[in-house]
Amino acid sequence: MLKTIKGALVSLMVAASFAAPGMAADSTLADILANGKLKVGTTGDWDPMTLKDPATNSYKGYDIDVVTELAKDLEVELELVSADWSTLVDGITAGKYHMTGSASISPGRAKAAGYSDSYFALNTVPLTLKKNADKFTDWDDLNNSDVTVAATLGTTQEQQVKSFFPEAKHKIIEAPARDFQEVLAGRADAHITSNVEAFKLVDKYAELMVVPVKQGRARTPIAMLVPQDDQVWINYLNTWIKLKNERGFFEELATKWQLSN
Repeated sequence: MLKTIKGALVSLMVAASFAAPGMAADSTLADILANGKLKVGTTGDWDPMTLKDPATNSYKGYDIDVVTELAKDLEVELELVSADWSTLVDGITAGKYHMTGSASISPGRAKAAGYSDSYFALNTVPLTLKKNADKFTDWDDLNNSDVTVAATLGTTQEQQVKSFFPEAKHKIIEAPARDFQEVLAGRADAHITSNVEAFKLVDKYAELMVVPVKQGRARTPIAMLVPQDDQVWINYLNTWIKLKNERGFFEELATKWQLSN
């Protein structure tokens, strides 16, 4: 597989040099290969995608496995750079890292950053305390003026909470705090998050439950954020994703981390 990926890399760089002289030399890919290091921005607060252990300053999760494999195939060192949701795109545009881990594809982010091809998709669901089981049974139950719904600043859910619940009060929480903590503390009635994180949270916190909505909302593909104008780097990542997908890599990771697509 490594030979195949290496061959694809060479082909892409040769093609780029003919299509646009100087592009390959100026690309993120060229920088990574020249310096022997892949820098990846990750928040460390999205179970099971990326989780940081403060005691050891180490990370684990689906995303971490993805970028570890990418660095391995590039034959470079991996450097994980701490990031937060509200400045995730800024880190790309400022050159703090070459790419991010998984991020929801959104028109707002696409104004300033590029995306790789998608390799997974999420649905948004609401969570509340189990004691509210009779009070909240579907989306409309949360859209009331006496209900407070929380979201984390800079996430896709920040925009969704305002769209889904125009009549409710909105509590936007800035990292490193998280929206679900507001629910646990009784400062919000509910919060919304991806279906992937939701079921991890209810496993971890016995007080929480997923509101039994008829269906999740806003199905959204996720992908890696990258520099917007670097087509050489984007082409390489898309080639790598396609090869890994064909060989079952992402399916194996989904099983390992108990993700449902």
